[in-house]
Amino acid sequence: MVGEANLDVLLKSMSAELGDGLYVFVTISDGVIPDGLHPRLVFREAEGTTLILLKDAAEAHGLAYEFPCRMITLNIHSSLEAVGFLARITTALAKHDMGVNPVSGFFHDHLFVPDGREMDALRVLAGFAEQD
Repeated sequence: MVGEANLDVLLKSMSAELGDGLYVFVTISDGVIPDGLHPRLVFREAEGTTLILLKDAAEAHGLAYEFPCRMITLNIHSSLEAVGFLARITTALAKHDMGVNPVSGFFHDHLFVPDGREMDALRVLAGFAEQD
């Protein structure tokens, strides 16, 4: 299944959906995910394994965390080879003084934005559909 690669189509056709829950970023040095923990994302780096998971789960497992954030899913199946899609989005958010941690899955891109700024981010994203 091939995703959309045309930048104009991606930007005008996407819709943004705010996910439930407050997420955080955690790092574990040994790469062993504690039993009963179900991260949204696992990424192994040389320095340690990064987990994105719900804040409640991190606290329940006694894990130190950073960047309380909300997840916004971009509801368009973007091609993994699409050029400039996330660059345009992150640039627009940066113009509103908003950091973002984007994650690309096979079907969709997801934005982790600072907690409390999610509605600002959704307004910025909605603006892409209105542009000519």
